[in-house]
Amino acid sequence: MSTKNSNTTSDYIPWDSAMNLVHRLFKDGEYRMSLLVGCGCFFGLRISDLLSLTWKQVLNEDGTFTLNEKKTGKRRTIKVNANFKKHIEDCHQALGITDDNEHCFLSRKGCVYTTQRINVKLKFIKARYGLKIEHFSTHSLRKTFGRKVFESAGEQAEVALVRLMELFNQSSVSITKRYLGLRQEELLGTYDLLEF
Repeated sequence: MSTKNSNTTSDYIPWDSAMNLVHRLFKDGEYRMSLLVGCGCFFGLRISDLLSLTWKQVLNEDGTFTLNEKKTGKRRTIKVNANFKKHIEDCHQALGITDDNEHCFLSRKGCVYTTQRINVKLKFIKARYGLKIEHFSTHSLRKTFGRKVFESAGEQAEVALVRLMELFNQSSVSITKRYLGLRQEELLGTYDLLEF
């Protein structure tokens, strides 16, 4: 629970910074956190759905997996980026996984991490790696996915917003814009129209 009058909105990580973080975590032997940050950025899932993933799902030979979203109950199919799949395989090998039915994000005690524990770990990662992000949490990964999709769309940005609206199960494009922080940027841009 947040304190009264506090801002609990998560920020996104610029894509290059997020991918750099994935590589640095892997290099430092933080394989599960490297995988978690990568999966969050590439799949755009809520943390509850990320934590439910098994190795069998993310390493599926056809490059897709299907799950029922915990929050909405809706069925969703995810396509694993071919380049990112290599990183998943590298994490799988580095961790010495022998049972692909095992959850991907297990603690040293063999339990699936909680959202709260992941948020604590992300705060530590933010400090350790000097991330330039004010509000860093599990939700930042989902927002990073959305911002990358939007920014990569170029002239098809409006189409990308509609697709993101559907992927995020949001009821309108305006909600998606606000969710990604685009609405605030548009509003602040109004002040730049003035001359002095």
